[in-house]
Amino acid sequence: MAVYKEEQTGTWRVIYRYTDWTGERKQTQKRGFKTKRDAQAWEREQQNKATSNLDMTFASFVEQYTADMQTRLKENTWATKEHIIRSKLLPYFGKLKMCNITAQQIITWQNEMLNYKDGNGKPYSPVYLKTVHNQLSAIFNHAVRYYNLRENPCKKAGSMGKKKNREMLFWTKAEYLKFAEAMMDKPLSYYTFEMLYWCGIREGELLALTPADFDFEKCTVSISKSYQRLNGQDLITTPKTEKSNRVITMPQFLADEIQDYLKMLYDVGENDRMFTVTKSYLHREMDRGAKEAGVKRIRIHDIRHSAVSLLIDMGFSATAIADRVGHESIDITYNYAHLFPSKQAEMADKLNMERGV
Repeated sequence: MAVYKEEQTGTWRVIYRYTDWTGERKQTQKRGFKTKRDAQAWEREQQNKATSNLDMTFASFVEQYTADMQTRLKENTWATKEHIIRSKLLPYFGKLKMCNITAQQIITWQNEMLNYKDGNGKPYSPVYLKTVHNQLSAIFNHAVRYYNLRENPCKKAGSMGKKKNREMLFWTKAEYLKFAEAMMDKPLSYYTFEMLYWCGIREGELLALTPADFDFEKCTVSISKSYQRLNGQDLITTPKTEKSNRVITMPQFLADEIQDYLKMLYDVGENDRMFTVTKSYLHREMDRGAKEAGVKRIRIHDIRHSAVSLLIDMGFSATAIADRVGHESIDITYNYAHLFPSKQAEMADKLNMERGV
């Protein structure tokens, strides 16, 4: 590397030569440093990154983390991570040396996050705090696993927030039917919520559906993609998990309803999206329908919980329900355990019989 002063501008330039991962020698440069010290500091950071020396700053390591991880993740997943890193982590840790960040500094940052209030006096939700902390911990875990950082200071500091915000909400079948009746004045809204409830699909899975996904002879719908709106662009990705790729058998009445809906659409091709509503539209319709039907207002995602609770009430096993909604059966058992009928009395009776009482 070399540092030069450019006489015309009075600023400093760094020429940086390095060997890339293929063994090829390359050269890059950076101009516009106001002082020689700034130029030399940047030069040291490049040397640290080149040798994976964790004497580099947190901000420099984030560049390395980005290079390692961005192409491995879905675009919308990375966008969420990048926003947290840029707005919640870099302002606090950016200039600190990776190898010197302590558990005490993590705790101080956690307290700032816990005490934050927006303009309306509202704090961050416990789930958001957990998500932000997990991202910081993921960066340090990456440094431990691949760049020889001795330990993750987040483990010593402990976590913050919690995994779930509140008790799971859901509608009974009777509540949903009241809501659905209120939706009938807008066919688009009605058919949208019918798919969400009777199939238990995710919002993004619904918004990605095309006519080609339906087989009306077999009464099935194939879930193989998910829709997101990211940076003003429509984005179709693979579903949330590998288990989410599935074929759902629809009840006959729903298959008939969706065929009626398709007849209403004008000039929609086999591979065009059928439900072109926005997520904000669905939220507004949820507000309207819940108010008109006189049922509690739940989140759009809670319709999925409602679908699962109906299947549990009908007596289906966790494994069968998991296959339908694209979950692992252990997740169904864990998340919905309180809804499954208690087997305690039956167990006690059988234990009595075993003992001969």
